[in-house]
Amino acid sequence: MLKQITLVTAAFVLTGCAAAHVAISKRDLDVQTKMSDTVFLDPVGADKRTIFLQIRNTSDKPDLSVNDEIAAALQAKGYTLLQDPDAAHYVLQANILQVGKSAPTAIEAAINQGYGVATSGGLVLGAGAAYAGGASGRGIAAAGLIGSLAEGIAGAAVKDVYFSMITDLQIKERMRGAAKAKVSSNHRLRQGNSGGSEVSYDEESSYKTYQTRIGSSANKVNLAFEEALPELKKGLITSIAGLF
Repeated sequence: MLKQITLVTAAFVLTGCAAAHVAISKRDLDVQTKMSDTVFLDPVGADKRTIFLQIRNTSDKPDLSVNDEIAAALQAKGYTLLQDPDAAHYVLQANILQVGKSAPTAIEAAINQGYGVATSGGLVLGAGAAYAGGASGRGIAAAGLIGSLAEGIAGAAVKDVYFSMITDLQIKERMRGAAKAKVSSNHRLRQGNSGGSEVSYDEESSYKTYQTRIGSSANKVNLAFEEALPELKKGLITSIAGLF
């Protein structure tokens, strides 16, 4: 009985210490934005600082929009937005793939995988406590049960929360003069579970194409989505505008 009481007490103390550490170390909002691949655009004169902007959102947050903010950031850098893609020197296309709560490992993996790879975010899960020693099996089981209860109580009050925004970005830059680029594409199309087909084509293009993925993450103890979203959007906007 004494051993069981000691283990239970230790479980509460350790869990409380862990929760206190998280609460202190994660009390300030930490926002980071990373790009999977570096993009260098050629410098151009003032007459070529024109952009056609197309922002899509295929995440589960359909009401989220950054079009106006990205447009304003580009205009602040001296660029003119055009409605005709054929008249613009740059065609900037972005697709917001994921917005929401994620595990830090899932965020890092989504960025490292790069443009075009499907993303999958996971909910943040609390780490379980492990107990070892010379106590009996029943004592360890009791300590584990009480430890889980203590962790649940502490976790309900103190949560290490991550939110992320993952965006694929494609920029097309018009080539100088009459230069043309050769574009080859190969697609494998599935037809249910019975088979599929393969489509290939070659064509000439007047654009050089750059692709990258931008991932922003926000982390704080007990972080709410409403607090994280403006900072996630700011990271994306700053990153896109910084390319020009």
